[in-house]
Amino acid sequence: MPGLVLFGRRWAIGSDDFVLPGAFELFVRLVWIGIFVLYTVHKGQFNCPGGGLLHSYLLGLIILLASIICALCALVYVSMQGTISNPGPRKSLPKILYTRLLLYFPEFIWAVVGAVWVSDNSVQCEKTVVNGVIGTVIASWIIIIFTIIGVVIVFDPLGGKKTFYLPEGVSRNLESSHSGQLLYNVKSSATRVWEKRIRLLCCCIVQDDDHRVAFTSIAELFRSYFSVRASRVLVLAVELWGVLQSLLCLVQDTDLVPSDIAAGLILLHQEQDKMESCPKEPEEVLCHSPSSLVTDDLDVELENAAHYMLFAAAAYGWPYYVYTNPYTALCKLNGDCCRNRPTDSEIMGSDRHNFHFGSILKITGLQYRDFIHISFHNKIYEIPFFVALDHKKEAIVVAVRGTLSFEDILTDLSADCEDLTLEEVLENGFVHKGITQAANYIYGKLINDGILNQAFTIAPEYRLVIVGHSLGGGTASILAIMLRNSFPTLRCFAFSPPGGLLSKSLADYTKNFIISVIVGKDLVARLSMPNMEDLKRRIVRIVANCNRPKYQILLRGCWYEVFGGDPDDFPTELDGRNQDALTQPLLAEESLMVHRSPSYNALEEEPRLNSPPQYPHLYLPGKIIHVVEECSSKRLCSSDIKYTARWSNETVFSSILISPKMITDHMPDVVLKALNSLSQEHGSCLSCQTREYNPSAV
Repeated sequence: MPGLVLFGRRWAIGSDDFVLPGAFELFVRLVWIGIFVLYTVHKGQFNCPGGGLLHSYLLGLIILLASIICALCALVYVSMQGTISNPGPRKSLPKILYTRLLLYFPEFIWAVVGAVWVSDNSVQCEKTVVNGVIGTVIASWIIIIFTIIGVVIVFDPLGGKKTFYLPEGVSRNLESSHSGQLLYNVKSSATRVWEKRIRLLCCCIVQDDDHRVAFTSIAELFRSYFSVRASRVLVLAVELWGVLQSLLCLVQDTDLVPSDIAAGLILLHQEQDKMESCPKEPEEVLCHSPSSLVTDDLDVELENAAHYMLFAAAAYGWPYYVYTNPYTALCKLNGDCCRNRPTDSEIMGSDRHNFHFGSILKITGLQYRDFIHISFHNKIYEIPFFVALDHKKEAIVVAVRGTLSFEDILTDLSADCEDLTLEEVLENGFVHKGITQAANYIYGKLINDGILNQAFTIAPEYRLVIVGHSLGGGTASILAIMLRNSFPTLRCFAFSPPGGLLSKSLADYTKNFIISVIVGKDLVARLSMPNMEDLKRRIVRIVANCNRPKYQILLRGCWYEVFGGDPDDFPTELDGRNQDALTQPLLAEESLMVHRSPSYNALEEEPRLNSPPQYPHLYLPGKIIHVVEECSSKRLCSSDIKYTARWSNETVFSSILISPKMITDHMPDVVLKALNSLSQEHGSCLSCQTREYNPSAV
């Protein structure tokens, strides 16, 4: 941090990112010692056909490799200097990098010469010599190809400086029309870049008007969150030209490269583990000690959640069944594919070989006659679901599938806010736009197509239960809000729903009929735009104040993540500094990071309390059950994993926690395993905690 500037443009790589790749290439280049030995052993023995060219080739190759090794040593040494936020000691690195890049031209020529010599049939030199040359040629081409791939990866489409230059004679005030047009052009360019990336990622799906609208909406979202380049250059312009008041909306810049983010996540994880290892305050322990009534209620809901999680998992169809039964699933599904096959009128969407429906039957244990409607139709804002009769719980279950396709991902990423009008709620709330549209689609099918009427005609005494996992959990929650008026006894179980789903008023409204189940440090349950902004600020603060080079952070962090141990106590630059300095944004120029300029200091005095938040706060739905894994080892726990569960509130999930299990805790098989474990224990652990807690002693 900041990004390296080469050839007049910024690249998505820092000047301290060449330590590890440079050291690896340096190790590979040391094969020149072997070539030198080969040259010494065979010196004077080049009288074979083609030996004269071989003599010149080896001599030139040794000189070339020696030059490359010297350049790599300098590159690695300089890249090791300084810290992430102090690139001053690495200011000579671009010159060394230019030298190293120039050496690729003679290396390319020598690789071509070596390939020509090896492919010449008239060459009849010793086999050892020929094999050595072949190995050298292959190694050279591999390094050249990987270098080209690396350049493509770190290329920043918005890194060209000329994009942000103001013409001569134009007003430097950002409130002027020319400056406003410049900012508009920068934002438009960033949006187009993100839209192209999303289109390329989703090139395999059919794209209609809904997809194009979603692409643009998601591109705008990504541009606003990753609005680093435009802010960086415009902030620098304002700093130089003294326009103070217009800077306030642009100081969100961080100019982080991907490796900075990785280092920040490692530091945050270790800091988080150190905080968790600290003893809790008595008041904090007391507030988590459940009463008898609450414990009994929790036991009942955990048993229900374990039961309905089967339906939520079954909605994923054969991918989930094969994932959880990798050795026997295909054989079982292949044997049953022609049995109890539903007619085409009872199923929507493609289910070739009946694998989806067969998997649902095996996971839920229901019979074919228990299913009212099954839909595998999948488009953006239109996700699969099924309606079935659950005779064990006397319920009509609507199970909504979670994210399993590119269309589902686009629905997830359509994270704009949308109004949801309800007569019962005094204040109209905001909801996640993409998930709300998916809920509207299912609502139309259930009501307009008469699916629920058909189900209640068959079982009029049953209650309606809506379930789903991940995207399905969020959709089920909003769908339950829409159906609440018509079905007052409705219940909803949302497993690992996305965090940025409902506004506060709607989240409070749903506490009477929605249960959310979150396992561990699930990332998705904490995923919202305010939480992402908070994570960005935390990364910037901890990275900027760490006194260790980036390569040490990454190496020690990888060791900690894989093998565990005590969190590393990284020294910081906080000693002697005001704690308020951590709240200040970091600009991408060294002069602004090390020496506070007058305009930067002026920003510190600007009031921000009256400025509206960039993103509204959205919360998890309903009452929340938080399931936490308990294990003696911090890494790679054995099979005897134990879980505990307690009622929680939405504030617990107001920050993203960094953990190796932040992704796996979201997986449906992990959620089902945790709930089954708790259900089988019959709340024995919680009952033990209840007996140990004596309210009269407080």
